[in-house]
Amino acid sequence: MTKRALKRVAREGAFDAGQFAEDGKVRRLPVGAGWSPLGGHGQEDRDQGYLKTIKPKSEGQKALIEAIDSKNLIMALGPAGTGKTYLAIAKAVEALEAGKVGRIVLSRPAVEAGESIGYLPGDMEDKLAPYLRPLYDALSDRLSMKRVKALMAEGLIEIAPVGYMRGRTLNNAFVVIDEAQNCTYVQLKMLLTRLGWHSTMVVTGDPAQSDLLPTLSGLAEISQKLEAVGNISVVRLEDRDIVRHPLVAEMLGVI
Repeated sequence: MTKRALKRVAREGAFDAGQFAEDGKVRRLPVGAGWSPLGGHGQEDRDQGYLKTIKPKSEGQKALIEAIDSKNLIMALGPAGTGKTYLAIAKAVEALEAGKVGRIVLSRPAVEAGESIGYLPGDMEDKLAPYLRPLYDALSDRLSMKRVKALMAEGLIEIAPVGYMRGRTLNNAFVVIDEAQNCTYVQLKMLLTRLGWHSTMVVTGDPAQSDLLPTLSGLAEISQKLEAVGNISVVRLEDRDIVRHPLVAEMLGVI
């Protein structure tokens, strides 16, 4: 490889495939097979992750999808990796594209998990960005990042911390409250009462992984009370519904 080519690699991080051609054939590095939540190892399985139609991977996920389709308020509780947030946001995008709602509102508490938010550079929005990043990741998996930015610029997708939700009425919207285990009982009561006409709200969280002090999280208590309301669905996902690496389910069984 010439010096100019080396500089190009360092600058662009890309190789020219022609440099590795022998007898007109390009030698490609093999892609190692690994575990996939889609149940396969090939490129065909990977491509399925970009399909717009979502399919449940477990009985718990099936129950959650059915609840979102039939109820206006859904509480999705379960351990990490069960797809609570992803399914909620996927259904929100589906509803927006089908014209069932006029906007998507995503919110999560900006609760420090052992780190201080003050050390982050920038203004308040810059400091809150890392806390909202998981929501951007889920959105970009269902839509192109270019389209996500366009919809946010138009106000059709809004991402905000819990503190910005007080006093609002969310009509004609699909609302997802993520990481609700880091909300107090009073905060959750405030969030649930934001629900307006022609709207759906999905509240997701894992009561066993709260970053708040013990007894401060209100998710478990408020979910137990709402189970008595017929028009509200409380879906409890289990370890068998985990679709991340199998080690996640094994670890959660012992830690």
